[in-house]
Amino acid sequence: QATIKPESEKIISEISKMLTEHDDINLSIEGHTDGDGTAVYNLELSQKRADAVKAALIEKGIDSNRLKTKGLGESKPVDSNETKEGKAKNRRVEFVLLDS
Repeated sequence: QATIKPESEKIISEISKMLTEHDDINLSIEGHTDGDGTAVYNLELSQKRADAVKAALIEKGIDSNRLKTKGLGESKPVDSNETKEGKAKNRRVEFVLLDS
């Protein structure tokens, strides 16, 4: 899914606060998936995840020009896709600093 979980709201608020306090920081928001599903589906899903986080930050007053998104699908796992726990870790969004 590409919906933001309630437990993720805190980190989004913290990122928003940091961006508000440091207007020279720009971010790439990178979505990831586990290995279930087709590569095409996972690429689309990961993009939707990144876009959902960007929308949440914009709702909190962050200028959209400071935020880029990228869906990476299942291409960069951080754990095995062979276990339930590993798959959960691979379904994520990461923030990467961009050059200002």
